[in-house]
Amino acid sequence: MSFYDVLDVASTGLSAQRIRISVLSSNMANANTTRTEEGGPYRKKNVIFKQVLQGEHKGGVQVDKIYEDTKPPRLQYDPTHLDANEEGYVAFPNISPVEEMVNLLEAARGYEANISTITTAKQLASSALSIGRS
Repeated sequence: MSFYDVLDVASTGLSAQRIRISVLSSNMANANTTRTEEGGPYRKKNVIFKQVLQGEHKGGVQVDKIYEDTKPPRLQYDPTHLDANEEGYVAFPNISPVEEMVNLLEAARGYEANISTITTAKQLASSALSIGRS
């Protein structure tokens, strides 16, 4: 694997984790959104990665799809809420802020690992060039 292949693989990881962080941030920001343009509460979104083995990249990862969670909304009794149904229950997104934060930390660590890979590859290339100068 060449120096550029290492950079290509790490960059696919950076891109995929950036998208995942964006989706997770959107989930957290909409954890209490009870009304969307589509109607009903916000639906949690999940990211699926897939391995890349062909094409311009000799390896890596990319986002395969982003899909909406199918879990039913969380019902909370609040008859004074504008979006309460006839029984006084409000449908909130089925999003656990704690779970989303854990996933966000995991995605951030994955992003940092790819940056570390790129940094190490650059340091190795620089060391190899300095050996040639001696």
